[in-house]
Amino acid sequence: MRTNPLLATACAIACVAIHAPASAQVVEARASGVTAPAATVPPQTMAADGRVAIHAQATFVLQATPGFTSPYSGTNSLAPHQAKETVDVTLYAGVRPWAGAELWANPEIDQGFGLSNTLGVAGFPSAEAYKVGRSDPYLRLQRLFLRETIALDGTREEVAGVANQLSGSRMTDRIVLTAGKFGVGDVFDTNSYAHDPRGDFLNWAAVDAGSFDYAADAWGYSTGAAAEWYRRAWALRFGGFNLSTVPNGEALETGFGQYQLDAEVEHRHLIGGRPGAVRVTMFRNRGQFGRFDAAVTLASRIGGHADTALVRRRQTRIGVSVNAEQAVTDTFGIFARAGIADGQVEPYDFTDIDRTAQAGLTLNGAGWSRGGDTIGAVLVVNGISRAHGRYLDAGGLGVLVGDGRLLHPGPEYIGEAYYKLTAGAGVEFSLDYQLVANPGYNRDRGPANVFAVRAHEAF
Repeated sequence: MRTNPLLATACAIACVAIHAPASAQVVEARASGVTAPAATVPPQTMAADGRVAIHAQATFVLQATPGFTSPYSGTNSLAPHQAKETVDVTLYAGVRPWAGAELWANPEIDQGFGLSNTLGVAGFPSAEAYKVGRSDPYLRLQRLFLRETIALDGTREEVAGVANQLSGSRMTDRIVLTAGKFGVGDVFDTNSYAHDPRGDFLNWAAVDAGSFDYAADAWGYSTGAAAEWYRRAWALRFGGFNLSTVPNGEALETGFGQYQLDAEVEHRHLIGGRPGAVRVTMFRNRGQFGRFDAAVTLASRIGGHADTALVRRRQTRIGVSVNAEQAVTDTFGIFARAGIADGQVEPYDFTDIDRTAQAGLTLNGAGWSRGGDTIGAVLVVNGISRAHGRYLDAGGLGVLVGDGRLLHPGPEYIGEAYYKLTAGAGVEFSLDYQLVANPGYNRDRGPANVFAVRAHEAF
């Protein structure tokens, strides 16, 4: 493997982080409304609201799969005997333009490829691998958003200063408005144990509900707005976002010509004195989509492979998912997700999953005197509709999968386990293993063993 041109940049960030103040949080606040744990404290002990903050992170992932059964392959097949790497370096720059507001910019340098150029598995093994792979480093502005927090009632709680979140305080009952460029997953379908491929699970269908076809460009970000209302143990969230101009595309719509509407209800609770939450998330996509059976019918009449691009018309695709998490002890937590989407219409911006379910756990290393370490394990099953299967069997290509035919379809089963070791000063190393049975819903292929090493640095 050639020398990675981003490793020097990553090392530079590591050196800065090592000399950062000890109070620096090694947490990325990926969500506008989901932040680091906030504790209610007396007003006289409140710290002043932060005005400016700079954070950074660097993540390197090397992932490989050895040989597996592969009697035939197509354009979107996972290939055996390969290893790929990805690197990303992100700057989080935030400022408070007025009381209650935060303006954040996240420029990022990316480089590398996912296995088979991020193709071949609906629950793809690395959420650090974007749909656009490049050999040379390139710079993108992944997020640029304004967040306004409006106090309502309740008690005042302290807020830690982390990436994309300024330090200060807020009311427990509040309204949060976010607008600009950011990720739908920053606000919706969050989970404390499975939502950050830089720190927990890597698989796409583990860090998000696989059936949640959220609006995004090829890097996972969109433009739009979200509103959140927090009231005691409840939260309601609504959002509108631009879809990409073409399925799985690099460019986003600019005037909501093709768009997504999202809604979520969340209930937070205590069981045995331990925190937990349940979220129900719904999406509605509106745009130029193709129906699978229409594509198959056209292909049988004119010949060639089925192609949804030939039958796209303006229509709607909807879906719903449930997401739960629960702390069992101070060191042990469990989580689960399940979701379903319209399997007659093609997925647009995420991946080829019409129904999904997952269950997993994480265990902190305090029991073996490694309180900063974490073990995680998850089982995921993904499925598609019969119409979706007929389309793949007719040679159709999806967002990520398409072996040219699908003689013996079956659910895609994925097991993932990782061990994350903390090395101090914001440095973490992880070993990750995934077993993928029936990759691309194809019983004739696999199972594929996927091994990964991850290095992460943040301040």
